[in-house]
Amino acid sequence: MKSRESLVRLKQFQVNEKQRQLAQLDMMIAEFDRMANELELQIEAEEKKAGITDINHFAYPTFAKAARQRRDNLRDSQADLANQRETAQTILSEAEAELAKAELLELRDGKAREAEARPTSAMIG
Repeated sequence: MKSRESLVRLKQFQVNEKQRQLAQLDMMIAEFDRMANELELQIEAEEKKAGITDINHFAYPTFAKAARQRRDNLRDSQADLANQRETAQTILSEAEAELAKAELLELRDGKAREAEARPTSAMIG
């Protein structure tokens, strides 16, 4: 029943891979959040320095405009990653269910092999 053992190993590998991908998405989301928060602080500092908070004002700082755009792009990317994370979480749950099934099949096969081996060893003794 080596094929069952191979199946379990394959399913375990798939689960591990999906967990790694999920962790990577989490790290990227956190990094984008950190970067967006830093930009927000820079925007506030630039607006305070210029004394202008109205983005439509003709003298609104160019750096603050560019930083706002970068921050908004990061937030959009963060939302996209959050959607990808949801999908990855669903795929991970499915992979974990498949692993559990494969482990159950291997356990059942192992018990069947043990049951087959017992009568044979009892007759020999």
